[in-house]
Amino acid sequence: MIIGVPKEIKTNENRVALVPAGAELLVGAGHTVQVEQGAGLGSGFEDAAYVAAGAKILPTADAVWATSEMIIKVKEPIAVEWPRMRPGQVIYTYFHFAAADDLTKAVIKSGAIAVAYETVQLPSGELPLLTPMSEVAGRMAVQEGAKYLEKVHGGRGVLLGGVPGVAPAEVAIIGGGVVGINAAKMAAGMGARVTILDISLDRLRYLDDVLPANVSTVYSNRHNIMEAIERADLVIGAVLLPGAKAPHLVKRADLKRMKPGAVIVDVAVDQGGCVETIKPTTHENPTYFVDGVLHYAVANMPGGVPRTSTLALTNATLPYALKLAKSGWKKACQEDGALRLGLNVVEGKVVYPGVAEAFGLPFVDVKTVL
Repeated sequence: MIIGVPKEIKTNENRVALVPAGAELLVGAGHTVQVEQGAGLGSGFEDAAYVAAGAKILPTADAVWATSEMIIKVKEPIAVEWPRMRPGQVIYTYFHFAAADDLTKAVIKSGAIAVAYETVQLPSGELPLLTPMSEVAGRMAVQEGAKYLEKVHGGRGVLLGGVPGVAPAEVAIIGGGVVGINAAKMAAGMGARVTILDISLDRLRYLDDVLPANVSTVYSNRHNIMEAIERADLVIGAVLLPGAKAPHLVKRADLKRMKPGAVIVDVAVDQGGCVETIKPTTHENPTYFVDGVLHYAVANMPGGVPRTSTLALTNATLPYALKLAKSGWKKACQEDGALRLGLNVVEGKVVYPGVAEAFGLPFVDVKTVL
């Protein structure tokens, strides 16, 4: 198979979808790997390293897209890339369709096969290709939240861990999944008082067992969320419904109950956000105020630490890329149930229920395309 790796062009996105070691494995398995010139530079991987691994360097994105049977990316194709998608081409990346109407329509129109990292799901319920970036984003959410609590950045002027004689900050984390537990570890490690909310009692029992004493676990309902955000200096949105739009658990009117200069970091922004007032921002312009509350909503947070993020992501995505390349998308998805759940749009048909539901589109059972 001919596999293409274009350079990421979303604002301040420095990750790359394949590292030289991954290219070497794919080439060793008999495939052709084509990498756009400079694609790995933002993550610290020189073109020469790809050439040494057996990959070809192509001068433009157009050349990569036009000659590749499978495109491997990090972020969803943006508008300038949509005309490059073509019928029968496999595109393997994060899509987050349920929060992106125009992207969904473009991929349907293209006739391409969209395999979405975020919906590949193991029988245990784990999302193996979302997990590494959720780990990064959860940890970064606290790092960024602590920074924007500083007065110079518009926050309340509160040190997350406090000092002797001065109470630490209060952190509320809505959602106890991978993002939530990583955020809680970081916030607790910095000395904050942390409340983590989730709707699963089993998950809360687990969190209570593994997290330190300065983390309180609370069942997530409207009343408890309101109590938590009223106390909080920092609120982290960590809600995920795989492949579907996140529910708005914090409404605009609720912001009036929060402290002036409090900070919201909504990691769920890729899926529409769990805070009603959230809208995607960039690393270049990461924040804005609504009703005195500072919102941080960078849609590609892990792109801020591309070296770590690229290595973590490609560790997880490469085994599935090898399967897709070896067997083709159809056979690979027939043989691997987790990978099959990654199919979102196939040759103009929406085959993932959360995407069809988000936009009222016709849903086609994935079995019919396999």
